[in-house]
Amino acid sequence: MLGCAIAAVMAAGTSAHAQGAKKREIIVWGIAMDANGKGQDAVIHEFERRHPDIKVRLLSMGAGNMDPQKLMTSIVGNVAPDIINQDRFTLSDWASRGAFRSLDDLIERDKNEPLSPKKEQYYPAAWSEAQYEGKIYGIPTGADDRLLYYNKKIFRESADKLRAAGCDPDRAPRTWPELIKYSRALTEWNSDGTLKRVGFAPNYGNAWLYIYAFENNASFMSADGRKCTLDTPPAEEALQFMVDGYDALKKDPQDSRSGYEVSKAFESGFLQKENDSFLLGKVAMKIDGNWILADPLGRYGLDLDFATAPPPVPEDRYNHKGRFANEKDQFITWIGGYSLCIPKGAKNPKDAWEYIKFATSTEGRVLQAKAQQAWEKHRGRFYVPGVSASSEANAVIFQQFRPADKKFADALKMHIDMMPVGRIRPATFVGQMLWNEHTTALETACLHKASPKDSLLSGQATVQRDLDAFYDRAQHPIVDLGILPKVFSALTLAAICALIIWFTRLRLGRLERNEAKWAYLFISPWVIGFLALTLGPMLASLFFSFTQYDVLNEARWVGFKNFADLFGADRDRIFKAFGNAVYLGGIGVPLGLFTGLSVALLLNTAAKGMRFYRTLFYIPAIVPTIASAVLWTWVLTPDANKGLINSYWTHTLTPWLGVAPPAWLQSADWSKNALIVQGIWGAGSGMLLWLAGLKGVSPTLYEASGIDGATPKQQFWKITFPQLSPIIFFNTVMGFIGAMQEFDRSYAMKPSSDGPIGPDNSMLTPVYVLFQNGFTFFKMGYASAIAWLIFAIIVALTFTQFRLAPKWVHYEAEK
Repeated sequence: MLGCAIAAVMAAGTSAHAQGAKKREIIVWGIAMDANGKGQDAVIHEFERRHPDIKVRLLSMGAGNMDPQKLMTSIVGNVAPDIINQDRFTLSDWASRGAFRSLDDLIERDKNEPLSPKKEQYYPAAWSEAQYEGKIYGIPTGADDRLLYYNKKIFRESADKLRAAGCDPDRAPRTWPELIKYSRALTEWNSDGTLKRVGFAPNYGNAWLYIYAFENNASFMSADGRKCTLDTPPAEEALQFMVDGYDALKKDPQDSRSGYEVSKAFESGFLQKENDSFLLGKVAMKIDGNWILADPLGRYGLDLDFATAPPPVPEDRYNHKGRFANEKDQFITWIGGYSLCIPKGAKNPKDAWEYIKFATSTEGRVLQAKAQQAWEKHRGRFYVPGVSASSEANAVIFQQFRPADKKFADALKMHIDMMPVGRIRPATFVGQMLWNEHTTALETACLHKASPKDSLLSGQATVQRDLDAFYDRAQHPIVDLGILPKVFSALTLAAICALIIWFTRLRLGRLERNEAKWAYLFISPWVIGFLALTLGPMLASLFFSFTQYDVLNEARWVGFKNFADLFGADRDRIFKAFGNAVYLGGIGVPLGLFTGLSVALLLNTAAKGMRFYRTLFYIPAIVPTIASAVLWTWVLTPDANKGLINSYWTHTLTPWLGVAPPAWLQSADWSKNALIVQGIWGAGSGMLLWLAGLKGVSPTLYEASGIDGATPKQQFWKITFPQLSPIIFFNTVMGFIGAMQEFDRSYAMKPSSDGPIGPDNSMLTPVYVLFQNGFTFFKMGYASAIAWLIFAIIVALTFTQFRLAPKWVHYEAEK
């Protein structure tokens, strides 16, 4: 009986497995799988109920902020997902490379189906952002726009100051000049000139140059998409307003620091969630997106007395004067969001489209909101629905899920009402490059490193060069990449044949020949690995350095153009990167050597507990680089209330010497020093080599010199130092190679994820330039040229060190 029962259970399980195996699977990337995604889970479950033969699998994979390397690799490796939740402003870039499937034919085919997306259901800006060259590549899901959030309590408490400045404390500012006056009146400073409270910081929150430029009717691209117009008078005026807005935050207008530096030092101490600076009253006003209504405001700020208003605009626009006389929209905003797309090579595009239709329909969006509301109620939390890219869905959702709290309802309603007047970032394949250059121009101008015009012109030239390269690519011949493995295989085979011929001609005895055969056999795994995994990729990168190649499309032969650009159009950026690397090597390596040797000398004694101290000093060396970088980002926070070093500095050096603490990572002058300080903390690995070298010095040398009357100082310079010279040489060579290859710390410790790598690109390194070009902009040919330039400089530097070594490096075995 038991055996029959087991057999029956196994048969049932096998049958169920067989039925389950028949289900077609949809792989979806970029949707968060957490407590905030319960609404999405409900959509999936309902879709699977309606389509019992389909199984939907979610993989967060960046949850919307898709890592471009992962997406590119999946497409090239033919393992792309069926659906990806992609930031809309990047769609044009991917579509231009053929990475996404056009959805126009599917929309036209199913236009009469009730769930099928229709253009008229969406806000024009959101639909346009998902297009490239007139074709739609994604169906917009959520949308976000920006409003001015302001703290009404601070306005009431500062009513006298506001009135004295000519401002009305009962309303928000409406124009740029008003915004600066309000900001100045609401800003408070400490006695040392540091910020205590910010009235308004132009780029704190989520504004960027985009919103101010759009308000001033600037356009970053020409109508045909072939010309970058980053530098125009309206954009210059917008950027100048941002500069003035930041400078208004300086207590003393004569302060040599820019207002941007002052603000960023203050912002570096900001935290998130319940410690959000707006919630705590450290920021009186900010421009931010609708997402903050749910978190942190809806979760931690229910008692905060806040309100929203349209983002302030140029005075002429508000008053409909000058070139704005015929402008219909008095206030505008800029919008963004995500779209569901079908990548190239998707295994199940048919079912993927069915899911997209349901998930983006009004029915699907309402179901998502209802489920998420129920989950938030279950958790005892306040629910604020998100804003959809569909005007039809927004109307239904707001009616059914309107927040009970009036200030939240009013804010959400204003966000929805502003959607029709939203502007979008240019839908162009150089969108990511344009974003980077616009943020770089913003920071350069706000730091007073260049005028707004020069900052924008520099960015415009960089973007235009990529535009020209794209549209001129047809003049370069296509290269057949299939020839590469054939050529490499032929060269490898020729080398093996030459080796065999050489070996057979050697005059070796039978025993010697047998030993040689076994020797070559044992080293063959390494040789094969070196050829396939090191030499092969190196030669391939050398080949690609003469091409224009983005991995997803065919390579085109451009000759020495990439190398010419290194020393031509990109000269300033390349020189900046190598200059930073030289600084890190020239200052950081000697300091690291000195610190490691000093610690080793202290630990090279027979004192009690020395093993413990050696272990203690070595521990930082085994901390992962990224973990160490995150730790030191906190330690070096400029805010004396949060940064460990500046807190100590403020209570010691400042009162003693009157020296203000540095801004470290927020300062162009101190950011590289911050990397050096962090590197010295990990000097334990070098300390081990120093200890080994010290232990290798014969005690008899010290005894003999002591008999001759040598002082400890003379013993160090005449005995210890020469004996340690091989260690010094090794550490110096490896230190400079490491400086030229610096990347991970700059990547992890840079203050902002957008724009310059450190203030004024002070943390930009050669490998970072390579990474950006290769894995952000997919300019693999150009990145390969940079790689070979780095290689050539490292070889030249190392060769020079080896040539100079005999003059000062002493080996015990030498006679």
